[in-house]
Amino acid sequence: MTTRSAFGGRAVYPGTFDPLTPGHLDIIDRARRLFGHVTVLVAINRAKTPATAPVARATAIREALPSDWDNVGVTPWEGLTATYCAENDVRVIVRGVRNVADIQHEYELAGMNQSLGVTTLLLPTRPHLASISSTAVRLLGRQ
Repeated sequence: MTTRSAFGGRAVYPGTFDPLTPGHLDIIDRARRLFGHVTVLVAINRAKTPATAPVARATAIREALPSDWDNVGVTPWEGLTATYCAENDVRVIVRGVRNVADIQHEYELAGMNQSLGVTTLLLPTRPHLASISSTAVRLLGRQ
């Protein structure tokens, strides 16, 4: 089922996604309804030590997406998100925010990305999903 997008165009939703959470899926779903195509950009960040390799995380995300989300792609990426955007004609970065601390951090990143020619769209997490984080999911999985 193809979903009509509000804005058209392309967007990326970057993150570590270690692991993918219901909040991530909700942001992907909302973003895919706003844009013609959304790429979930699985970050390769040497400053973080994810439990799973980037290709395995990308594969898990692809498998978790409903089959009718045909305007969503998934790809691992090492480097600046703005670089990916420049190389792939993407003009919008989508980010989910759960709380005031997230907003402050994302606002600073949005300013940097704007100076590189890419707009950031902050989507607030739905209240019932705000307490779920990848870190919490990983910790619960270890118990």
